[in-house]
Amino acid sequence: MRLVISLFTGLVFGFGLILSHMVNPAVVRGFLDFAGQWNPSLGFVLGGAVLMSIIAWRVRDRRFEPVFGGDFPAPAPQIIDKKLISGSIMFGIGWGLVGLCPGPAIVGLGFGFTNIWIFVAAMFIGMGAFQFYNRS
Repeated sequence: MRLVISLFTGLVFGFGLILSHMVNPAVVRGFLDFAGQWNPSLGFVLGGAVLMSIIAWRVRDRRFEPVFGGDFPAPAPQIIDKKLISGSIMFGIGWGLVGLCPGPAIVGLGFGFTNIWIFVAAMFIGMGAFQFYNRS
């Protein structure tokens, strides 16, 4: 049952990314271009996501266990260190330059655009390099 629910939520998430045009790097860059042709449409996507998260956390706080079993995940550590700050900066720079982040890029693979395939390949190479570097 968990696999079915995971598949369903992944499909809904992917459909939402397509519907909101988050898989289109030009739309994302337009949202980030405050000094030029700013496109505020993704602000509504962000607002909707924040609203849904607030509702989900409120519902979660009233429950003793998840609907489909298991346990609620433990809260993430609240540590702000150099790795978090430098990773956030790199993510933001990459998102601003390329107009893609991992979720929309994975969904965008289905459209067959070469630039998205290159981005995803570079993303996996970067994750592998991080794993290699972090082991030593």
